Amino acid sequence: MPTPPDTSADDGDRSRSVLDVVVPVHDEEADLEQCVRRLDAHLRTLPFSYRITIAENASTDGTLDVAQRLAAQLPGVTVRVETEPGRGRALNRAWAASDAAVLVYMDVDLSTDLNALLPLVAPLISGHSDLAIGTRLAGSSRVVRGAKREFISRSYNLLLRGTLATHVSDAQCGFKAISADVAARLLPLVEDTGWFFDTELLVLAERAGLRIAEVPVDWVDDPDSRVHIVSTARADLAGIVRMWRAFTTGRLPLADLRAQIGRGPLVEPTLDGVPHGLVGQLVRFAAIGAVSTLAYLALFALLRTGLDAQAANLVTLLVTAVANTAANRRFTFGRRGRDGAVLAQGQGLLVFALGLVLTSGSLGLLHATISDPGTGVELTVLVAANAAATVLRFLLLRHWVFRSRTTTPVLTAHLDLETTR
Repeated sequence: MPTPPDTSADDGDRSRSVLDVVVPVHDEEADLEQCVRRLDAHLRTLPFSYRITIAENASTDGTLDVAQRLAAQLPGVTVRVETEPGRGRALNRAWAASDAAVLVYMDVDLSTDLNALLPLVAPLISGHSDLAIGTRLAGSSRVVRGAKREFISRSYNLLLRGTLATHVSDAQCGFKAISADVAARLLPLVEDTGWFFDTELLVLAERAGLRIAEVPVDWVDDPDSRVHIVSTARADLAGIVRMWRAFTTGRLPLADLRAQIGRGPLVEPTLDGVPHGLVGQLVRFAAIGAVSTLAYLALFALLRTGLDAQAANLVTLLVTAVANTAANRRFTFGRRGRDGAVLAQGQGLLVFALGLVLTSGSLGLLHATISDPGTGVELTVLVAANAAATVLRFLLLRHWVFRSRTTTPVLTAHLDLETTR
């Protein structure tokens, strides 16, 4: 289990902190001082040592002068200067350079109520979670913002769920924390340097098998927000496409990440009462096949009322093949997680094509022999053809799609949070 950080050191020694709260800023001369002083006052009430890092990000006004004055006046404030623009770049580099145990990100406008800060970092300090995010979309969150931004936020998160299969409810809330050990592994893989940085980091964390805690927040929209909606949306869509390609091509080392920092199952998954090995796989495959066959027949009969036999067979076989591959992947051959799922479905579709040849060929032969055989006869022929296709399917799934491979055992993540004040 992770060791809680040591918070007993002297107040004056802030060289190593439990928390490093990074605030990226760009042209924030007017609001920076009051926001940082308010944040510093709140952090003094928490039972952990802290540092506030102002990540100055290619400002063209007097932001840097204000930041340096604050660093001179407040012992818990430091300044990092980035000459290149990009919030994601500034945050990535500030986190990567930090020696704190828990790394936090907050928007400079402090739209999120600071009372959520302790619930945000507590799961990381205790070792319960690897990342934590504030969410404005939880049922208990209290949010004040216009209908336009509300619609954009919810639409964006729905888009992420549909394209990248993420379960994170609010990827873009400017209120996040991450364990330093986890950040060291994920940050080098994050390519975005702008507003998509958060989303990319969270999706990578999910795919790596890490635990993300979500904290409901009170949030008041900043009417002077510097986010340009159109350009940000364009960049986000480009980021989604880039990540989707990376996942489908296997370019990212997700399997290695899961093995090294992912949280494995508490108990190795087993199916009690079902034999292991070939016999066990046959039993599970047969059970799934029986359910698939019933679903196939029911769907074919339903579609046959509006489609010809070949079209109904094509649609029915495609739908049941995808579901059958997913079920066999998990229950018959014991493969969990997202890694390899896309490839398995692709290979499963090739197996589906062979099944289509068998069943379509059988239907073609039937109709060449009998001009109007009727649906009952068609179903009988399809049952026989599917029996042959099922045998072929099992052999291909076992010896090709889900053949045994040598894998690195999954290790449970252990975060070493031994820090001193």
